[in-house]
Amino acid sequence: MRARLVAVSAIAVGALLAGCQSTVPGNPQGSGANPAEPSVPTSQPTRTTPSTPPPSPPSSPSATAAPPRQTLAPQNGYVFIATRSGQTRCQISSTNVGCEAPFSNAPQVDGEPANGVEVTADGHLRWILGNLGDIPVVTIDYSTYSAQGWTIVATEDGTRFTNDATHHGMSVATQGAEAF
Repeated sequence: MRARLVAVSAIAVGALLAGCQSTVPGNPQGSGANPAEPSVPTSQPTRTTPSTPPPSPPSSPSATAAPPRQTLAPQNGYVFIATRSGQTRCQISSTNVGCEAPFSNAPQVDGEPANGVEVTADGHLRWILGNLGDIPVVTIDYSTYSAQGWTIVATEDGTRFTNDATHHGMSVATQGAEAF
């Protein structure tokens, strides 16, 4: 039985080796003076792993990375911005931030609904009537910015201004404003 198994195995190995030849019979034929390589479509391999490694976790539970900030340059001591929606325009100085918008929930000032709000670096909020006029605004996107000692975080839900020294400021949206 064992001898028979060895004989069958030897025949199978011999048959496999007989199919492995290093030459192919035939005569190669060219297709002219400048033969072109055949065009064979190939598929690109798919990548299942991300091209960049995932971020490493913070070294301690209290360590968090600050979002990147774009610094906005002042003009005559002010930075003038408009939100991505175009609904809110603001002027930012080192001491305060004033914004105007079509607020839907503003208090009355001198018998009129307020169209402006101002916050000081110490967090004092004041509703006002007024018009910023034709200011040279920079339209900001939903991102984080720095201007005149304030951090500005713009999102779809509104814009938050935080004084870097006092950590006071305000959140502004067309629905209203709130100091902190």
